[in-house]
Amino acid sequence: MSWDSPPPDDDAPTAPPEWFEWALAQAPERSSVLHDGAAIETLSWGRRGAPGLLLMHGNSACADWWRFIAPFFGADYRVMAFSWSGMGRSDHRDSYSFDCFADEMFAVAEASGLYEGGPPLAVGHSFGGYAMMCGAQREAGAGFRGAVIVDTPFTEVGEPNRHRPPPGVYRPHRPHASLDHAVARFRLMPPQLCDNEFLTDYIARQSVVEAAADGGEAGWIWRFDPNLMTRMESDDADRDLLANPRCPVALLWGDRSALMPPERVALMRARLPAGAPAVAIPDADHHVMLDQPLAFVAALRGLFASWPASAAVRA
Repeated sequence: MSWDSPPPDDDAPTAPPEWFEWALAQAPERSSVLHDGAAIETLSWGRRGAPGLLLMHGNSACADWWRFIAPFFGADYRVMAFSWSGMGRSDHRDSYSFDCFADEMFAVAEASGLYEGGPPLAVGHSFGGYAMMCGAQREAGAGFRGAVIVDTPFTEVGEPNRHRPPPGVYRPHRPHASLDHAVARFRLMPPQLCDNEFLTDYIARQSVVEAAADGGEAGWIWRFDPNLMTRMESDDADRDLLANPRCPVALLWGDRSALMPPERVALMRARLPAGAPAVAIPDADHHVMLDQPLAFVAALRGLFASWPASAAVRA
């Protein structure tokens, strides 16, 4: 996520490392899938017929958050990342819900060929983990080989405003005079520092578009729908999205994440199926793919090498 705040007085982003330049050189297939009247942006790597891997971003983010992660899996998987409606280059809607987002998830996975190589794996970061687990509870969720929750802070059933960011985060977009000015105002949410400035700079540039804001003033504005959370149909306060998944589930989180303190991790693990893998990424905050991108790739690779087949044996 991101929002506007005064630009910092710091140096320019550091030079990108070779692995990042390599990843961006692996250009994805950019397309869109029409679902329920909205065009949903998709980015795909790898050949159709290979095992599928579906990547889902967090709130107010976009598919390009996976642009430097997905290529590491393109040789072995048909990989697809997409932007939820109301985010990235996907269309905005008059109303949103987790059931709607789960419908989008299944629709784009099917259209992008992720099922052609057998049941696909799914990875959902933050907000994406909520929508992923909403779908994993359905009968169609049994079509996933496994679902990986990445730093999604599932709270206890009955807590108010569950699955939502703090009040006041969303407000009308204010246009910026230039792309550079918008990029300088980019911040991560929840607030955290990130040493990999080349990644935050890249993400910021994918998060804005030159257009007119709601008030009619032209400039560079954030792509996400500022009305998204006010247009959500329910707060799911009485819905346990960790209960009864139809596929194996694993949990990854940043060991410095403010959203995943040890007590919350323990409560989540107690609600997940017995034997669900749980891995903390060292020296990472909430935005694991930005803080420790290569460690995150390694953790997923190691997980996929032995799971979920091993989880099925334990069950």
